[in-house]
Amino acid sequence: MNISICITVFNEEGTISALLDSLVNQTKKPDEIVIVDGGSTDRTVEIINHYQKRFGDIKLLKEKCTRAKGRNLSVELARNEIIAITDAGCVADKNWLKNLVGPFANGGIDVSAGFYRMTGSNPFRRAMSVFLGTAPRNFNMTFLPSTRSVAFTRKIWVDIGGFPEGMKEAAEDTAFNYKLVNFGAKISRVKSAIVEWGMPKTLKDFFWKTFAYAKGDVKLKIWIFPEKGIMSHNIKVLSVFFRYLIGILLLVFSFRTPLFFAVFAICLFAYLFWSFRKVFLEFGDWKVSLWGPILQITSDMAVIGGFTSGILSR
Repeated sequence: MNISICITVFNEEGTISALLDSLVNQTKKPDEIVIVDGGSTDRTVEIINHYQKRFGDIKLLKEKCTRAKGRNLSVELARNEIIAITDAGCVADKNWLKNLVGPFANGGIDVSAGFYRMTGSNPFRRAMSVFLGTAPRNFNMTFLPSTRSVAFTRKIWVDIGGFPEGMKEAAEDTAFNYKLVNFGAKISRVKSAIVEWGMPKTLKDFFWKTFAYAKGDVKLKIWIFPEKGIMSHNIKVLSVFFRYLIGILLLVFSFRTPLFFAVFAICLFAYLFWSFRKVFLEFGDWKVSLWGPILQITSDMAVIGGFTSGILSR
């Protein structure tokens, strides 16, 4: 079974070496690594060129383009039938590729969805994982692939028309998944096909990543996802708006009736405690959990801003 690993990068000088080191040292070696650089202005291309000199089967295309366009270009350049994808900012476990492509050995599978381990060097970054990704305990038969860890056949990529190149922001993988599910693609889930995904380093980075996710999701106009039912990202965003609408109304009415302020204060405390508790349930560490309320409010503001920006720019 011949496999091409396809990657898109943009200004990843701080992460690309760790990713490439992990890929060239896999227990199952890829037959080639195809990289599309979307116009980096840092040392990303220089670093990739260094790896090309050391390892022969690394292709590099430099093309100013969106992430979705870059993904399609990388698949077009690849010479093999099985395409594995991961992202800069990730580090693949040594058995990642072996485990990820295993389901294709028996045939009948279109897509293999691997998983990721969210990592952070301190309690602040560890807490972010609750807001940005899927917890291991929630990896089940409804889990949908992430471009951090996925493989698919060239045939299914052709059949569904590839990644949607109209997506300028994040969420091109959500759109890709939607097309896969609607097409009836056969998806295998492989929890042991792990990459490590580093969390943002600052609250500002966390805000803008969440903002981009929300903006991309609303542009997709997906309200009911076949695998997830009514709990699509956009439905969850509307629930955030509803929470804050209720809070604002309680605060306004409290100027006339003090009882409403008491209700507002109780609801605010309950909301902050809930955000603390959901992080604590994941980690069992109060130092990590103390970041829950701060990250919850930041996430809410980013989601509201991203959703609104997406609506206005459609």
